[in-house]
Amino acid sequence: MALATRTERSPSPTEPPTGRSPSLLGLLWRSTVGKKAVMATTGLIMLAFLVGHMMGNLKVFFGPGEFNHYGHWIRTIGEPFLHRTWFLWLLRVVLTASVVLHGVAAYQLSRRDLAARPAKYERRRARASYATRTMRWGGVILGLFIVWHILDLTTLTVNPNAEEGHPYQNLVASFDRWYVSAFYIAAMLALGLHIRHGFWSAAQTLGANSPRRDRVFKALANGLAALLTLGFLAVPIGVLTGIVS
Repeated sequence: MALATRTERSPSPTEPPTGRSPSLLGLLWRSTVGKKAVMATTGLIMLAFLVGHMMGNLKVFFGPGEFNHYGHWIRTIGEPFLHRTWFLWLLRVVLTASVVLHGVAAYQLSRRDLAARPAKYERRRARASYATRTMRWGGVILGLFIVWHILDLTTLTVNPNAEEGHPYQNLVASFDRWYVSAFYIAAMLALGLHIRHGFWSAAQTLGANSPRRDRVFKALANGLAALLTLGFLAVPIGVLTGIVS
């Protein structure tokens, strides 16, 4: 009886188990390009929110009536089709998912990059710009700030002088504490660096990689980062200087 000469091929570690085909989303998430696309997309979602949030914050300079009316309005967006605060909660869910996906993708890409080029890390680090080197710690600072900001002005947990339904007075009470304003200012400076580097990186990921487009998007990144940083810093500075009281 003849012995069979064909040998079965062992599956590659990178191949999916027999009978299970990976989904397109799964393949994209596992790839470097996919993770960069996730970072770019979630970054743009958060950037759009920041622009709207900054514009809303600047209403504080028009007085308590204007700012409190704005605080009420954002809770009624979508009525009567949506119930009160539903839009706000949908926005919070989208932003939370964006922050988590952005952070996880950034961490995994960082680990993958270190594993691929461990011997060249110090040389690569020396060539990196200041904004690039601070992206990691800037992200940590922003993560801690988001938690504090929610506890301070959303749930009012750490704001002892806060009163439900009075956003203008709550904001002033928060920034009247110098250490809260200092933390906010540090976080907004980190945000500016994050936007400056992240916007340009997102543009490259999404295909704007020609020299001419690079110059345009670098200028846009610098201008947008400066605008948002100054816009957000204006509020605590206004409170500390007595312009907003």
